[in-house]
Amino acid sequence: MNATIIANARIQGDYFQLVFSAPEMAERAAAGHFTHIRIDRRQDRILRRPFSIHDTDRAAGTVTVVYKVVGGGTGALSQLRPGDAIDALGPQGRAYSPPADDVLPVAVAGGYGAAAMFMLTRRKPGVLLMGARSAADVILTDRYRDAGCEVRVATNDGSLGEKGFVTDLIPKLLADYPGKKFFFYGCGPHPMLMALAKLLRERGLDGELSIDQIMCCGVGACFGCVVKVNDPGSESNWRYARSCSEGPVFPLADVYTE
Repeated sequence: MNATIIANARIQGDYFQLVFSAPEMAERAAAGHFTHIRIDRRQDRILRRPFSIHDTDRAAGTVTVVYKVVGGGTGALSQLRPGDAIDALGPQGRAYSPPADDVLPVAVAGGYGAAAMFMLTRRKPGVLLMGARSAADVILTDRYRDAGCEVRVATNDGSLGEKGFVTDLIPKLLADYPGKKFFFYGCGPHPMLMALAKLLRERGLDGELSIDQIMCCGVGACFGCVVKVNDPGSESNWRYARSCSEGPVFPLADVYTE
């Protein structure tokens, strides 16, 4: 569907926030859904780009995504201005489950993976564990704090928060909340998600992870974005699942880490 850009501005460094008018998408979107955007019709940009839906305003009928300029497609997107049109599908995929009343929700984010989980704070503010290579890649933490979340940060180089990986923050979090029931939500680079899945399993914790791949159609037709998921009933104990339609959010039990 055609959508009109309301705002498209730099947050910091190479990170931008895009707001566009899409009343039907805004009404139906939930944390973990994505929108599949065609930026233009140049021959080298035929495929749409998937972007996690960061937030919506149902009253205004707007959808917000946060993205990083990493190539020609996102570079072209960053040049669009208010009033310009984009072709956006959505909301696509499977969303996160709302946090239960008896759990402390913990969002574990790598870089701009934090964008995908923000709408969970509307249901129940919890904890954001934010991991990034350096302070320059730590984004959206003020929004989580303003929404009532506790925020803990780890950077690989130690330039902000604890030095190390975001998974290094989990043992102390568990120690700080003895007897608390947790539910973890993850989004970020694939190696981070695999490390998170293994750690949660070792400690008997539960959660959901957003695991995606480069997408082509975005609607489950082409099988171009498959990921391995656990399937105890099969001979191999795993199968391929389409991240665009069966995911991108998968229960921890389904996440294949071998």
